[in-house]
Amino acid sequence: MDWLTQLVWHNGKLLGIDWSVWKIIGWLGNATFFSRFFVQWYATEKKKQVVVPTAFWWLSLTGSLLLLTYSLHQEDSVFIFAYLFTWIPYIRNLIIHRRHKNAHVDCPNCGKSCPPQSNFCPNCGARLAAVTA
Repeated sequence: MDWLTQLVWHNGKLLGIDWSVWKIIGWLGNATFFSRFFVQWYATEKKKQVVVPTAFWWLSLTGSLLLLTYSLHQEDSVFIFAYLFTWIPYIRNLIIHRRHKNAHVDCPNCGKSCPPQSNFCPNCGARLAAVTA
């Protein structure tokens, strides 16, 4: 059991890492960015089809911004460039998701939210009012 203690806490360092606020930001970025895969995997397994939930894009954005912040502090040009532009598609996907969600129409018959440009409610079959732009 002493070897486990040595592995976790050695020479005053937890897991052999010299911790600082910047190390915590970097590790939080890694953990956040990594967690998005579990979110996507869970959503896909639950629906039995490939799904990329909004939480995936929020975790991607948060993780990449934390890692960009950490890389700027480290002044590592390779690391900075790796995360300098990743936030752009994440924000774009969040915008597209919001627009798509807002474009849904509520069925006047059953109240179910119907996909944009649907003519009939997939739940009850009621005709939906034509959407004017």
